[in-house]
Amino acid sequence: MISDRNELVSVALNWEKKYGVMPSITSTISEYDAVLLLGVDEKDISSILNMPNKTAVTKGFDFKYNGIRYQVKANRPSGKKGSKVSKVANASNLEWDFLIWILYNTKFEIEEAWIWDVKQYATRFPDLKQRIHPDHIREGAKLY
Repeated sequence: MISDRNELVSVALNWEKKYGVMPSITSTISEYDAVLLLGVDEKDISSILNMPNKTAVTKGFDFKYNGIRYQVKANRPSGKKGSKVSKVANASNLEWDFLIWILYNTKFEIEEAWIWDVKQYATRFPDLKQRIHPDHIREGAKLY
C-alpha cells in the first residue's frame, strides 16, 4: 500500500539524516513503483511482487506481470555535493522482457521513468559491462 511505501521512505530518510547514509532500499521502492507505473491496482501489488523463491539477489527479472518479465533499475541522488546521477546500472543479463529505469529525486519522488524492450536494449547496449549514462537510457520509451 502507498502508506507502507511512504512509511518505508520516511524511515529511510530519517536514517540517512541521522547516520549520513541511505539504507539500501532503492531497488525495493523502485519495484513497487514500477508495478504502479504499469497501471496495476495498489491492492494487487503484493501478489505480483511476492514471488515464490524470490530473494533480493534473484537472477533474471524482478517481477512477472501478465506473463511478462520485468527487470527494474533505479537511481536516487543523495543530494550531497557530487551526487548527480551520471551512471545507470546496466542489466547483467537479458533474462527479462522489459526493463524499467526510474530516476528519483532525493525524497524518492519519481522524476522520470523509461522502459526498454529486451531486443532493443540488447541491440543498443550489446556489451552488458558498458557504462550507461542517463541520456542513453532516455533513448527508450518514456513511461513517466
